[in-house]
Amino acid sequence: MTYRTIFIILASILTVLLTTVIIYSPDQRVLAIGLLLFLCVGWYDVVQPYDNILRDYPIVGHMRYILRGIAPELQQYFIETNTSGEPFNKNTIQLIKSRGENKEIYHPFGTEQNFYKEGLAWVSHSLFPAKKLEVFPREDIGGPNCKQIYSASILNISAMSFGSLSENAIIALNEGAEHGNFYHNTGEGGLTPYHEKGGDIVLQIGTGNFGFRHENGRFHDDLFREKSNRSKVKMIEIKISQGAKPGHGGVLPAVKNTEEIAKIRVVEPGVDVLSPPVNPEITSLEGIGDFVVRVRKLSNYKPVGIKLCIGSIQETEELIDMFVSQNSLPDFITIDASEGGTGAAPIEYSNHVGMRGDDALRYMDSLLKEKGVREQTKLIYGGKVCTGFTMFKAFCYGADVCNSARGFMFSLGCIQALRCHTDSCPTGVATQNKKLQEGLVPKVKRVRVYRYHKNTIHSFLEIMATAGIRSKKDLHPGLVNQTKPTVFGI
Repeated sequence: MTYRTIFIILASILTVLLTTVIIYSPDQRVLAIGLLLFLCVGWYDVVQPYDNILRDYPIVGHMRYILRGIAPELQQYFIETNTSGEPFNKNTIQLIKSRGENKEIYHPFGTEQNFYKEGLAWVSHSLFPAKKLEVFPREDIGGPNCKQIYSASILNISAMSFGSLSENAIIALNEGAEHGNFYHNTGEGGLTPYHEKGGDIVLQIGTGNFGFRHENGRFHDDLFREKSNRSKVKMIEIKISQGAKPGHGGVLPAVKNTEEIAKIRVVEPGVDVLSPPVNPEITSLEGIGDFVVRVRKLSNYKPVGIKLCIGSIQETEELIDMFVSQNSLPDFITIDASEGGTGAAPIEYSNHVGMRGDDALRYMDSLLKEKGVREQTKLIYGGKVCTGFTMFKAFCYGADVCNSARGFMFSLGCIQALRCHTDSCPTGVATQNKKLQEGLVPKVKRVRVYRYHKNTIHSFLEIMATAGIRSKKDLHPGLVNQTKPTVFGI
């Protein structure tokens, strides 16, 4: 006899008994009604045709979904080791939080990494370390067609939109950027009052043109001209594709699409907001170059760049050739890694679409050199950069500037709860729920954003000195090694 059959028999008997109690025993009526309502859940499970588990295991089958709902917490607190967590492990998250609190981490009793695992990266240190730079280096961004060159920090806040992040998170990030003199990328959600708290801004044009669009989604020149010419907007970034979901538009869930956000984005509130895979202004490779030129003129010749996750090698080479032939080369190219991404994406895209960051960065650096235009355009890299070592590796592979998204989220208090797309982020970082946002106090977190930035660059400069390097320009791929399996005696 199956569990379902046993439940139907017992539930039938209990339903009759409870109904009798409700009718004839007023003193027990409240308890009987409560039990009957609980039993109704089981009856619904039995008759509903949608869920096999609940149909065969009424009531108790719900335990599966309860446990599944708290699985990320169970995994994080009780199962993960210090080095096994993904996308970021406990050691990395704690390092970021400690740097935000101005507490340097010293790890006891040796490494927890398996040094004989294939692919582990390590630095070639020098017998004669160089003197550590005391002044943080900066990078001038702006090619021959740029009239407003921008001096950028070597570590900055990557694209994260208001809507994806809360207003308190955006305020803390921007005020931290002002304090540390680094830039804050708006993401595709457009420029908001929360981005204008004093920090330098990189204004991103997403594929949906949010913030400067007509109702049909086409680009609105006048709206863009007004916003791009504000004094704190230092550079413009045109998003061609995004790390975790290249060739696939993003989504702002309806639950996070408030009246305020809809007004800023020029969309209808309370509905899912979908970004198209490609900007409607761009229908060909040549169209990318034309749009760069158009945006450069509208912004009064501020630095204009593109952001992309590399896919087709042939198309990428054709893109650079087109820029050269049109004299429309962007002032910078932001390389997004397929392993990047702060928001939600289809898992097939996260796992299987797009070139991984290290390969993409080295390829683009090599391609620009081959085409003779490497000195005219800067490379900005944003693939899981969050520590001094990941910065060092990026600069060795060709980056001029680094961006970090999740690193700065951790400095705000993110705990990697993996609820970014549900509007129930428990730390107030990635939610529009006003009650949850109360836990994030901008005047406290802006200091941690600043400290994380400062201490991470300090760590990078220490590693650079350890490798015997006196200038960022002297970094090269040979300084980064990858471990290979070793057989004893060989």
